[in-house]
Amino acid sequence: MRTVLVIAAAIAAGSLVGWLLGVVIGIAARGRYRWLLMPTYRACRRLTILILVLVALFFTVQYTDLPNDWLPHARNALRVMFFLALAGLLVKALRVAETAVLRGLPTYSTDPKVRQARFKIRLLRRLGGAVVPVLAIGWALTTVDALRAFGISLLTSAGVLGVIVGLAARNTLGNVLAGTQVALAHLMQEGDVIVVNDEWGRVEDVNLTHIVVRMWDERRLTVPTTYFTERPFQNWTRHDARVRSEVAVHLDFTADMEDLRREAHRLLEANPLWDRSDNKWELQMIDVTPQTVVVQVRAWAADSPSAWNLACEMREGLTTFVRDHHPQWLPRTRSEYHP
Repeated sequence: MRTVLVIAAAIAAGSLVGWLLGVVIGIAARGRYRWLLMPTYRACRRLTILILVLVALFFTVQYTDLPNDWLPHARNALRVMFFLALAGLLVKALRVAETAVLRGLPTYSTDPKVRQARFKIRLLRRLGGAVVPVLAIGWALTTVDALRAFGISLLTSAGVLGVIVGLAARNTLGNVLAGTQVALAHLMQEGDVIVVNDEWGRVEDVNLTHIVVRMWDERRLTVPTTYFTERPFQNWTRHDARVRSEVAVHLDFTADMEDLRREAHRLLEANPLWDRSDNKWELQMIDVTPQTVVVQVRAWAADSPSAWNLACEMREGLTTFVRDHHPQWLPRTRSEYHP
């Protein structure tokens, strides 16, 4: 009977303290931190009450009807449950903090700083969600004498097993470390346009072990994070969300560059896909072959789909202009006849 009363009193005390804590948080949340305090309290209320009940039971278990030789085991069990509940509380708090902070940032933004901030917040939450439970379980086991002795004997007598496990997990651990390096070095973030295996795509999801790239033809390419720390790759939007559009046209040597520049400028002015933030564009002769000259037009677009469409429309416009107004500029093969 005493055991039931002690458990009931611990539950009542934990619930009462949890209710008082909610009242205090509700009063404090009337100010500028309501956006963070109230969601955190709602998400963590049950685990907080559970932790308070476990603490109350830990200090009152000696007043129950349990035999004296059972008390150490009961305290060990309560201690382990306390650490596990605390880990769950911290993981929930991290998720709530992530949601609250991300709510204040635009979901779709072309600003590299905003996309970088969203990426860092998500990565830190994932790191915390992976590290906190491991630390909690390890800490809980070290508080139990029997398990601590077992852990020490296991580590000292199973060195070969540890080496095997380490070799087996080498790739996974390498990917995790590479993912952390990608985040800390700002190599990329979600929304960046990159070139992988000579194909461009947009980073759709960044995890600790792999990165998902949405290719230009809507395929999804999953790449281990170690790929980006061991091989060179192109990031077109690391400092600027805009993407450069390039069009190359082969023409005859008689083509007039000034006429081409005027027509290219007219086509760009008439195209809404061209980014006019700084009116930046270029038309240059970039190469000469035995039969033709290679003329390239470079202009900026807001994103990769716009850059692709802009390149296609510019190529079509220049080809139409040359065909209708200057057919003599079309590529020709010259030869000399000596009778």
